[in-house]
Amino acid sequence: MDTSPTPAFSALAQGNAAPQHGPRPLPLFLNILWRETQDDPELRKRAFQGLRKYQEASRPSPQPAVPVVASAGSARLLRYGTENGRFPVVFVPSLINPPQVLDLSASRSMLRHMSAAGHDAHLVDWGTPAADDGALGLDRHVTERLLPMLAALDRPAIVVGYCLGGNLAIGAAALHPVKALATIATPWDFDGFPAADREEIGALWRSSKPMCQRLGYVPMEVLQSGFWAMDPARTIRKYAAFADMTPGSDEEHAFLAVEDWANGGPPLSHAAGRDLFEQFYAANASGRGEWLVGGRAIDSRGLACPTLSIRSAADRIVPAAAAPEMAENATLNLGHVGMIVGGRARTMLWEPLSQWLSSHGG
Repeated sequence: MDTSPTPAFSALAQGNAAPQHGPRPLPLFLNILWRETQDDPELRKRAFQGLRKYQEASRPSPQPAVPVVASAGSARLLRYGTENGRFPVVFVPSLINPPQVLDLSASRSMLRHMSAAGHDAHLVDWGTPAADDGALGLDRHVTERLLPMLAALDRPAIVVGYCLGGNLAIGAAALHPVKALATIATPWDFDGFPAADREEIGALWRSSKPMCQRLGYVPMEVLQSGFWAMDPARTIRKYAAFADMTPGSDEEHAFLAVEDWANGGPPLSHAAGRDLFEQFYAANASGRGEWLVGGRAIDSRGLACPTLSIRSAADRIVPAAAAPEMAENATLNLGHVGMIVGGRARTMLWEPLSQWLSSHGG
């Protein structure tokens, strides 16, 4: 029996799949739409209108290219700031979805805001796993990707991790000298997740694991379906609301940018996906201080540098109770993505974080 990946999956693994303007996986989205609107034909109609509008909308030109200052394997370190005598600030995004959520558009870019505020801001772009990266677990993303790029800088960095990027940033700070560390919406103590969510995600992995083992990676669609399962009603309502947005408005542009980001991105290496589902969600290795990176158990409370943990009471993806406890802790009331790109992100997150970075030399 031929067990090689199909051409379509091979293209996806190499990041060469044709762009799809629509929720991924689309059949599952349509199934959720039908189920969630079975008693509300008007909502169903508006959701389909929003879906069609999203699929057919024109997209703006990409943001200007940013210089690459270091690389390690498929990962690259992009520099948004310039030499200013301060310590560099390295933003570490999640492995799930592209890093562009931190540089979404001209008006909704945390990285460009930080650069304009005088920070020597950098962004990690994890890239697409190579064909032989199947065994690259979360720990090796720290030791073989993030640490070499930090070491390439001419001085210690302040590291800021978003979502799963915060886990990797904590691992890096435990092994490599950093000036300070901040995490944003980072899932560290998985006992802080609702039991129903962990059961749902566990069932998703059990059903997907044989396919992922065969492919050697975890398709983005597997992860996306898990996010949808946490709040299927909201998934449909936002498309219905999009149908009513004013054409050409900033609100419409923001929806397109966020949804394109959420429906994009390369797969995870198989080992990274396995670590996420089995070590983190199922076993809570990070929250129990049992996650090993470079042979060392990582303790988020034992870091020698100044630390800040930012979480949100309104985050459906990473509950506030799951965030790591640091020397300083701050709680917002914005959604998981809204705290990064929403209308209140600048005043509630970007500006206070900029002040904290400045206070530690960034």
